[in-house]
Amino acid sequence: MSHAEKTIARMASGASTERIIGRSWFGTFMFTILQRSRLPRVAASPSPGSASHVRIVGYPCRPRRDAAIVVRPQIFRRPGRFAGPHTGFRTFIQPGIMMPARQTHRCMILLSLLLLHAPGAGAQTNPLAGLDDWIDAERVRWGIPGLAVAVVKDDSIVYARGFGVRRLGEPTRVDENTLFGVASTTKAMTAAALGILVDEGRIRWDDPVVEHLPAFQLSDPWVTRQVTIRDLLTHRVGVGRITGNRLRFLPGRTRADVMHQMRYHEFERPFREGYVYSNAMYSVAGEIIPAVTGLSWDDFLRTRIFAPLGMPRTNTAVADIGPNENAAWPHQEIDGQVQPIARRSWHVVAASAAVNTSAFEMAQWMRLQLGEPGVHGGTRIISERSMREMHTPQVALGGNSLTGADFSAYGLGWSLRSYKDRWISSHGGATDGMNTALTLVPSENLGIVVMTNTFNDLAPAVANRIVDAYLGVPDQGWGDRVWNSYRTRYAATQARRDSIHAARIPNAPPTHALDRYAGSYSDSLYLDAEVRLENGRLVLQLWGDPEMIADLEHWHHDTFRAVWRTRAMREEWVWFASGPAGAVEQMRVQWSLRPVLLQVGAYPTDYFRVTTFDRVR
Repeated sequence: MSHAEKTIARMASGASTERIIGRSWFGTFMFTILQRSRLPRVAASPSPGSASHVRIVGYPCRPRRDAAIVVRPQIFRRPGRFAGPHTGFRTFIQPGIMMPARQTHRCMILLSLLLLHAPGAGAQTNPLAGLDDWIDAERVRWGIPGLAVAVVKDDSIVYARGFGVRRLGEPTRVDENTLFGVASTTKAMTAAALGILVDEGRIRWDDPVVEHLPAFQLSDPWVTRQVTIRDLLTHRVGVGRITGNRLRFLPGRTRADVMHQMRYHEFERPFREGYVYSNAMYSVAGEIIPAVTGLSWDDFLRTRIFAPLGMPRTNTAVADIGPNENAAWPHQEIDGQVQPIARRSWHVVAASAAVNTSAFEMAQWMRLQLGEPGVHGGTRIISERSMREMHTPQVALGGNSLTGADFSAYGLGWSLRSYKDRWISSHGGATDGMNTALTLVPSENLGIVVMTNTFNDLAPAVANRIVDAYLGVPDQGWGDRVWNSYRTRYAATQARRDSIHAARIPNAPPTHALDRYAGSYSDSLYLDAEVRLENGRLVLQLWGDPEMIADLEHWHHDTFRAVWRTRAMREEWVWFASGPAGAVEQMRVQWSLRPVLLQVGAYPTDYFRVTTFDRVR
């Protein structure tokens, strides 16, 4: 028996402690401690809807028989929380029963000692101990140039720092104020902006989109009339990916132009029959804001969200990042080498992915989600009702074996999942060599954001390690776990790519002379494309845009590999078809909508779209 156990034994009398949890905050707190300490001598056997008790075997502290205090498990929402139902414990004292002051004192001291001497209790005093060294070691292993992390706990920023450099080859370090493109975590901000308009009675989540955007049109007239704001925000319209990550669509046009083209966008799944991720539908959602308020999406976020939250450097366009700004530079692994790539604008689909911010300022956004949801610094910005709606499951997605989630879903701009009996709201983001992972554990009043300046799987692993530390979960080896999974996927993807190369048919020249493929081509959705001959080689250009030029490398027969000059975009497959008269009449492009692993290349892919361009000249 340890000294602590002997001390406890000498303090108390009787055989055991029964029903010792009180109604006060102290009682509830101590019961939570007993739950989390995982003491072998503590046993609790609650069942929802029935009275139960806690028995501390071998640690005597016996109240009078007529002073029983019981614990009744039930499903409840904690005050000020929106994170879905929790199985918890509400304590109460049976009417007319009192515990003597001396016994109460004795039990409190006993439980305090249990806390101090519980196995692993010391680890809870600083959940972030050793985090700096671990993060930097993992950053180096993954070859990530720069990374920033912020942690919010109980409405305070308890951790905010940077690692590595803003740009490879330059000495300037990343810190907590370095701007990163946070990509699809923007979606929750768009949903929040619309939530403010819901609060003001200017829109409703279930308003048909055409009530506010009469020009909105999909390929199915009936669906067009039925689509609601909620449908746009939950990815259940059914039209799929057309832009995002490396993929571009009409980058030099307007947001209205992108919305107009949606009438030619085919459905991947029937309306409201599943989850089909769509940046374009979020772009449409963003256009509701100027239609209702007269303010652009950008100005509305700046004045109604960023300014009240104290996020003065957060912006919605790479054009707003000055040449001397403390901002990270995007990188990608291309042909096995991590290298800087150019910043590119996502303004035409800004509502889905365009925000640039720092770890420190993103912490303010997390504070808005936690504690008393919708309140920041004592000021209510969004109603509790709207906050709850955004974090409520709208579309079920299934489990995830890697993260241990038994259930996952999508809310309004938030990915939702269960983890260790807690409800987690999160979202990832990836565009042009920037990766972000944002994770909230509302029941613990905990938020983590991890920003990196290259594509990787480390960011969610960092968040998972921090969550585990606060939950008291033993180290699950997230670093090795995710790294090993990535290396396995990398090898398998590279093998698939190699098999594609091996299937190339040698000595299979094109059907026509190269100049016969040159011409103008058109498609209703993707509009115009031009193929021309430059220095004896074919070149493809879309929309007359200088950033959308690819060299057509002959592969075999009439198939070419389009290698984008903006190397961050990688490559697509292009092939031509001739008509009965023998002339080239069509060009087909296979868009890789989601590569299996972009670090290997844009192909192989299991998610693609083939577009047929008709020759018009």
